[in-house]
Amino acid sequence: MGEGFIGSIVIGLIAGWLGGKIMRGGGFGVIGNLVVGVIGAVIGGVAFWLLGLRAIGFIGSLISATVGAVILLWLVGVLKQSK
Repeated sequence: MGEGFIGSIVIGLIAGWLGGKIMRGGGFGVIGNLVVGVIGAVIGGVAFWLLGLRAIGFIGSLISATVGAVILLWLVGVLKQSK
């Protein structure tokens, strides 16, 4: 992500919101989903790297971060159900 720190945070926040919309019922409210988006941006970046994919530009970074947020929301949902 070549947008810099602030750009990465903004992308993560948007991705968290999108991830919450995609994973209806799996979200944590607005603030929680935004935090998940920031963490998901890192997860998405790693997942894309492991798959040999590269996120280019704002849209690519947003897609990568949203995928990461969805993965994180799904994992947390699975862990929540197992309790």
